[in-house]
Amino acid sequence: MAIFDHLSLGVNNIEQAASFYNDLMRTIGCDALAVSDGFIAYGKTSVQFLVMLPRDGESASAGNGTHIAFVASDKETVDRFHQCAVNNGGSCEGEPGERPEYPLPNVYTAFVRDPFGNKLEIIHNGFSV
Repeated sequence: MAIFDHLSLGVNNIEQAASFYNDLMRTIGCDALAVSDGFIAYGKTSVQFLVMLPRDGESASAGNGTHIAFVASDKETVDRFHQCAVNNGGSCEGEPGERPEYPLPNVYTAFVRDPFGNKLEIIHNGFSV
């Protein structure tokens, strides 16, 4: 049994989030499965990841030391995800590449920030393998 039902990140603008995340999530085979004025829910067959306006109405902020890591089926997916993020308003936080310092062999990963400052990782051969 999975230990997470879903993960979510706060954003300040749903339309801007859609412009960034719709294509980005397609690079890993996910689509927007539910959309409202306050959130977009992504997944393959069920919702697993959401971007949403904060419920308290305050501005969204990124957590220091917090990131969400998405699974990549191969190194090319890592490369596509990273390039898509940078091309759609995100910023590079770590070029695609091998990470020999990770506790697992043959890890290939990249890091980006979305337009709202949230840190994302895309990883091939990570813990979920």
